[in-house]
Amino acid sequence: MQILILANHSGGLYDFRKDLIAALKQHAEVSVAVPHNDRWDELQALADRVIELPIDRRGMNPARDAKLLGQYRAILKRLRPDLVLTYTIKPNIYGGLACRELHIPYAVNITGLGSAIENGGWLKRFVLTLYKPVLAGAKVVFFENAGNRDTLAAAGVVPQGRDVVLHGAGVNLENYPCQPYPQEGTVRFLFVGRVMHEKGVDELFAAAKRMKQTYGDGVEFHIVGSFEEGYKPLMDELEQTGVVKYHGYQSDMKHFYAMADCVVLPSYHEGMSNVLLEAAASGRPLITSDIPGCREAVEDGVSGYLCPAQDAEGLTRAMRDFAQQSFDRQVQMGQSGRALAERKFDKQLVVAKTLDGLGLPAAVRN
Repeated sequence: MQILILANHSGGLYDFRKDLIAALKQHAEVSVAVPHNDRWDELQALADRVIELPIDRRGMNPARDAKLLGQYRAILKRLRPDLVLTYTIKPNIYGGLACRELHIPYAVNITGLGSAIENGGWLKRFVLTLYKPVLAGAKVVFFENAGNRDTLAAAGVVPQGRDVVLHGAGVNLENYPCQPYPQEGTVRFLFVGRVMHEKGVDELFAAAKRMKQTYGDGVEFHIVGSFEEGYKPLMDELEQTGVVKYHGYQSDMKHFYAMADCVVLPSYHEGMSNVLLEAAASGRPLITSDIPGCREAVEDGVSGYLCPAQDAEGLTRAMRDFAQQSFDRQVQMGQSGRALAERKFDKQLVVAKTLDGLGLPAAVRN
């Protein structure tokens, strides 16, 4: 059996799907077609075949997208896989169209609706028009949260009875063990992600300024991740004035989860935030937006706080509420997050449900 995986980032595919790829290799030879980003060597060591395929991840360009569709056709004709798995919007749409045209079974993974759908307007209508035939022809459509599934179902593009809602990509509980909670003292809030508008960083920075005015050195705000160029002057200013400490992009997050008292993600939309799952597994309380893809990772008032998206005041209140909790209560919230990760987000459970949705056994015994 031959399985082909189409995705838009080699590092993301390796980091979040390596356990699934390992499980699929028990059943088939696994090839992947992805752009050459990070984790390339690790991905080559894991998959049976890695095909370099550049993808413009942002925007819709008819010429480039038509070229991508043609490249997918060529790869499919050459490999003739028995099953194709697609991840993210462009591989989903153009890979799905190519599979449908060539009568190759395929499974679509909706890892988030993306700005095109979330922001509405003509682009949403255009993307849904492309998605409709793709999802109609899919063997199964995986979602990372029920809210995204319901949105597309309401738009009439989800085939009835062929959708499976997963608990995101899951989190490897061994790779992210529950870490000892930091010593009592300064409350350290941590944001992990690309510094961009839709991650809620404008609200985060506004809340951080207010918290620093109230608590001074009693709170710290740590930022980990690359940023869109438009944010560089603001980031420089926030660092110089002592509002945030910026650490850039980091490939290993364990140290940062260990030093944090609370992980904050005020995102506008997510499929399922891997950052929240990793932080919860590490035993850290969470503050995040009350939206699909974030709210599932938190038991509000138990393992963290939910607040409205795009609401700096609400985010500030949640941070203040957390800072005012006793040290023992903060530790307990982190332990509750770890328990939730074990119950719902264990990577092994997610992989098993994915294999079941594909019609494959969860394990092959030698």
